Amino acid sequence: MKITDLLKRYSIDLDGQVTSKEETIDHMVSLMVKSGNISDEEIYKSCVKKREEEGTTGIGEGIAIPHAKTPVVKEAGLAAMVVKNGVDYDSLDGLPVNLIFLIAAPDTKDNIHLEVLGRLSMLLMDEAFRENLIHAESVEQFLAYVDEAEKEKFGEEDASEETNAKEEKEKEKHQSSEGRYQILAVTACPTGIAHTYMAAESLERTAKELGYTIKVETNGSGGDKNVLTPEEIASCDCIIVAADKDVRMARFDGKPVIVTKVANGIHRAKELIEEAESGTISVYHSDRKEEVEAFGGEKESFGRKIYKNLMNGVSHMLPFVIGGGILIALAFLFDGANAGTDIFGTGNTFSRFLKIVGDTAFGMMFPILAGYIAMSIADRPALMPGIVGGLLAKAGTSVFLPEDQWISSGFFGALIAGFVAGYLMLFLKKAFDRLPHALEGTKPVLLYPFFGILLMGAIMVFIVNPPVGAFNTWLNDMLAGMGEGSRLLLGAVLGGMMAVDFGGPFNKAAYVFGTASIASGQYEIMASVMIGGMVPPIAIALATTFFKNRFTKSEQQTTITNYIMGLSFITEGAIPFAASDPLRIIPPCMLGSAVSGALSMFFECGSRAPHGGIFVVGIMDHAPMFLIALALGAVIAMAGIVILKKPLPKKR
Repeated sequence: MKITDLLKRYSIDLDGQVTSKEETIDHMVSLMVKSGNISDEEIYKSCVKKREEEGTTGIGEGIAIPHAKTPVVKEAGLAAMVVKNGVDYDSLDGLPVNLIFLIAAPDTKDNIHLEVLGRLSMLLMDEAFRENLIHAESVEQFLAYVDEAEKEKFGEEDASEETNAKEEKEKEKHQSSEGRYQILAVTACPTGIAHTYMAAESLERTAKELGYTIKVETNGSGGDKNVLTPEEIASCDCIIVAADKDVRMARFDGKPVIVTKVANGIHRAKELIEEAESGTISVYHSDRKEEVEAFGGEKESFGRKIYKNLMNGVSHMLPFVIGGGILIALAFLFDGANAGTDIFGTGNTFSRFLKIVGDTAFGMMFPILAGYIAMSIADRPALMPGIVGGLLAKAGTSVFLPEDQWISSGFFGALIAGFVAGYLMLFLKKAFDRLPHALEGTKPVLLYPFFGILLMGAIMVFIVNPPVGAFNTWLNDMLAGMGEGSRLLLGAVLGGMMAVDFGGPFNKAAYVFGTASIASGQYEIMASVMIGGMVPPIAIALATTFFKNRFTKSEQQTTITNYIMGLSFITEGAIPFAASDPLRIIPPCMLGSAVSGALSMFFECGSRAPHGGIFVVGIMDHAPMFLIALALGAVIAMAGIVILKKPLPKKR
């Protein structure tokens, strides 16, 4: 369907006078209502706003494409507005928006809004087209610009056979004289909508300007389009994967591949095309899990590979830790009458049920951690020995001690097991490469499982568990015997680490240490970690509440969200502020989090739950003091922020 078929003249405003994102959406919905396509304005408006909560549709380059698919839309439609001076729309690039297109899609299976959104995204990549629309002197001229651009890009919808033949010839021009594409590309973004198609358009246009032939596959939310064929992959020079989500990579085995984020496909297309044809890109081998060439020609460092493998294990482990840990904490909450006794947490039927289920889920943290670290290194065959290694780490199995003296090697043992299992499987794959082809089918069902478990078991029982188990015992004894000064320092360090990178390596390291400490009964450590992660969003919310003149309107609109995220122990709410002004946000947040972490340790607050924030305060040790420590740290961080940030000009 053509854009001009959906865009009615009375749903176009060429002189929009709006000052905020909310006002923009309200006005765009009123324009859409004029088309007669909406049966309930309020429901449609709420759907548009709900979509914005999932992620801004301000896609950058001065463009916003809000949209909603709902039964109250009787027929697909478009509305458009030009804001010549720009409006703050929380765009991904932080710049004001001048062009807004609103899409209304009925709740049908045809996904018409995705087709229209893809068309719009590709057309709007042309800067001259955007300028024409912004400076259109009449609605008729605006529609004429759209119609002209659409015909030039997509051709007439009712083209004759002669026209179709011309289009086929035009497509053939994009292939080289050998009938192949020099460069292939795949574009994909998390939502699979605007950026996917904008990156594709940018790469295609740039390649054409530079004289190279290219074909781009788009992995959009409406399905994969323009899919690359095996013949095209085999004959190309290089493949560019501009994606922010997983892409099927095994098909590119043996070809030079560049992997980069989708934004580089939009904004740095020329550099990508030139690098792809430089002849210096290394070959990707999916079977050996070799890393793809990174954009810029630099190979991924060994440390980065280790971190990615570790995070794969941690991300799969956390749901078990969080869900199981909260159930265990609730078991203690509902068994308060038996506090201080040996049956605390299992003193009644309901609490015993919670404790059994929670312990089972929480106990899976070690095998899941090890299994998914191993899988990240050597693919699915490594999952099984990794899980077995994690279970052996949990059990503390050893031949040097009787069974009643086994000591769990815990988190560190599982960590080692994951990496050992991964590299062990890489070794086994290489060792079995020389077997006759007829035995290929026995590898995944017989050879890998048998030798993987056998060797993994030997390594854990004889090599890993004895020393790591002894180290765990020493560490727990040291933590339990810490003096007051040392405990305060530990609380301050862990709390501060939670505010260094808001979900990055430092934050994750502190959090994982906290969750591992729960397993050994060190609940004070988890409380210091949790409070350290709660402070930054709350401090920012306080600052935007009481010192509005230091923040833009879009930043002020996040106040409620940051209160909720901070109280829920979701540190990531502070990321946009830290990214835009790190020197004035991160140091005060680190100070506030460190103070809260130290105070929590001083007040002997303890958390049996590894997550939950304010929602698990009721089951914490010394809960009132935890809240006091949280409030003090948040106020200190807020004070630091407002001292460092100066008031903004009134216009901003």
